[in-house]
Amino acid sequence: MKYCDKYKDAQDIIQGQSFPPGATVCPGGVNFSVFSKNCTTMELLLFDRVEDAKPARVIKLDPRKNRTYHYWHIFVPGIKPGQMYGYHAHGPFDPNRGLRFDPEKVLIDPYGRAVAVPGSYDRHAAGMPGDNTAYAIKSAVVDISAYDWEGDTQLKNPFSQTVIYEMHVGGFTRNPNSGVASDKRGTFAGLIEKIPYLKDLGITAVELFPVFQFDPQDCPPGLINYWGYSPVSFFAPHQAYSSRKDPIGVLDEFRDMVKALHRAGIEVILDVVYNHTAEGNHHGPTFCYKGMGNSIYYILEQNKAHYANYTGTGNTLNANQPIVRRMIIDSLHYWVEEMHVDGFRFDLASILSRDESGNPMANPPVLWDIESDPVLAGIKLIAEAWDAAGLYHVGSFVGDSWKEWNGRFRDDVRSFLRGDSGAVSAVAYRLLGSPDLYGHEEREPEQTINFVTCHDGFTLNDLVSYNRKHNGANGEDNRDGMDNNLSWNCGVEGPTDNLSVEKLRKRQVKNFLTINLLSLGTPMILMGDEVRRTQRGNNNAYCQDNELSWFDWSLPHAHTDIHRFLKKLIFARLRRDAANDHGMTLNQIIRESYIEWHGIRLNQPDWSPDSHSIAVTAWSLSKRIVFYMMMNAYWEPLEFALPPVSGSRARGWRRWIDTYRESPDDICDFAGAPLVKGTAYHVHPHSIVVLHNYIYNKKADKRQG
Repeated sequence: MKYCDKYKDAQDIIQGQSFPPGATVCPGGVNFSVFSKNCTTMELLLFDRVEDAKPARVIKLDPRKNRTYHYWHIFVPGIKPGQMYGYHAHGPFDPNRGLRFDPEKVLIDPYGRAVAVPGSYDRHAAGMPGDNTAYAIKSAVVDISAYDWEGDTQLKNPFSQTVIYEMHVGGFTRNPNSGVASDKRGTFAGLIEKIPYLKDLGITAVELFPVFQFDPQDCPPGLINYWGYSPVSFFAPHQAYSSRKDPIGVLDEFRDMVKALHRAGIEVILDVVYNHTAEGNHHGPTFCYKGMGNSIYYILEQNKAHYANYTGTGNTLNANQPIVRRMIIDSLHYWVEEMHVDGFRFDLASILSRDESGNPMANPPVLWDIESDPVLAGIKLIAEAWDAAGLYHVGSFVGDSWKEWNGRFRDDVRSFLRGDSGAVSAVAYRLLGSPDLYGHEEREPEQTINFVTCHDGFTLNDLVSYNRKHNGANGEDNRDGMDNNLSWNCGVEGPTDNLSVEKLRKRQVKNFLTINLLSLGTPMILMGDEVRRTQRGNNNAYCQDNELSWFDWSLPHAHTDIHRFLKKLIFARLRRDAANDHGMTLNQIIRESYIEWHGIRLNQPDWSPDSHSIAVTAWSLSKRIVFYMMMNAYWEPLEFALPPVSGSRARGWRRWIDTYRESPDDICDFAGAPLVKGTAYHVHPHSIVVLHNYIYNKKADKRQG
């Protein structure tokens, strides 16, 4: 590496250099560099074993030779990849000044590419007085270049051809009924074995719950932090997601997974948490950032002894401070350049717009850095455009390349389908890509990431099965999680043997999927919604690393109808020869269509608060295809008038989707859709019907799945 070429004599080798930060493998040894402004003495700790109560070697850095500006650095000959290490940072402990140095705590490298986690790991030992060496996470030296990508690169699929599947690496295969070998369940290697399932479903991108090393003990006593929104490192992949025992094997396993997903045509999007860390508030542990530069890495309250808490987790990362800002960019570069990921979903992204005092900025430097960075050009950037302290930027997030989780889509579709008053106008906007939110920016409709469920809240099955949350298992007396879920149990709370209720729930599930997949924008599906995965009413299962959260691999056989329904929707949305309309996808056809709104009578939409139904025709610009969608969220059947079809080549209306019907008549192939007779269509209560009329390509339709 070119930065290793600077070593020319013994003195240089002893001193090391400030760039690059982290542990860098060079000929003959390793260069270590770490930033700490107010540190008075820095010690590099080298360990033989992760469980060791004492380091095998302590190297004290000389501030006259081993410090450049605020970077402490040293080159250690003979060190090889796999070497475990950490730091002791000496300095003042003065919380009122924002300083929390504790030389008894082992600190990981903020730029460390791998970590080693002892079996004795104890979060509390890092927050109590005294030496925590035996219980501490350590960093591990990595030669990041030692991997054969075999020509792999990012796929860079356009959002118009993207269907996202939000999933948990561990929970996808951890269930014993997954069919994955026990030593690979819940790992990157286990996920590789299930790629055929993902490919068959038709999704084009996986959005992984956080895979940066996180603290599994950051949760109520006796439970496990399952979701992973508790980062310890921004560079190291989570050690527990590896089937390999050595601390650096996880890197190859992660890259094997990325490479395998790319070969299947599936992109990898990481859910990244650059808004807080696992170190918590002033009572929390010291893993790294508190001990290296507390006032640098965190936004502090005015008295500096306490942390600003815009995240709801105890602290807030100081993202627009130059050192932290650079670390975030370097982290993103690392995951793109060295790990080949295709995109990022930024948790609580609005926090990244806050300055060092916590005030929102119109032009946040870190967000514009990400937006304009050439390494990140073409990489998918998705913002959760709000935070836990009241910022809400849906429809107004900065930049030209950011896409946004559309919380309004979730809420308005839920409200409409459960029959709320005043919901018709809102759901019409959501169908058209939310022009009321995004139209002023003159952007593509795929700016909106459309979802009705995600990790945070009910699963789709539970959305139609519970009126209230049931979070008792979380140990917080059901106080945690959202109270306003806009859910409807269809008449019975929880599981039921009532066939009519169950039929209604199934219909509602298909209604949600239909609106999500046919609306303009980029659809996202939560893991297991295609097979009605349940969390038994728990809408905040962040601490449930058990069968409550895991994918149940008996469900694809139990709910083949829902699985088939979604698979058909995805296929229809993405097929390029849909309707033989110039090789466009269905999403592109609808995006460029001429839209007409109707009620039960043509051209008479009812926008009143008491309305629970709406219909829409979408005429393609070529006039070769027209769709007619009727949505009845009312508790009685409605007769919708059918638009007249004319012309010598018109085939007449054909029934593509009717969510009231049982499988396989609930969704048909385009070519095989049955002809609809008459001038009206009987739409059953809580049902959606989609008809089409087009000139089709027989050869293309034979390829339908």
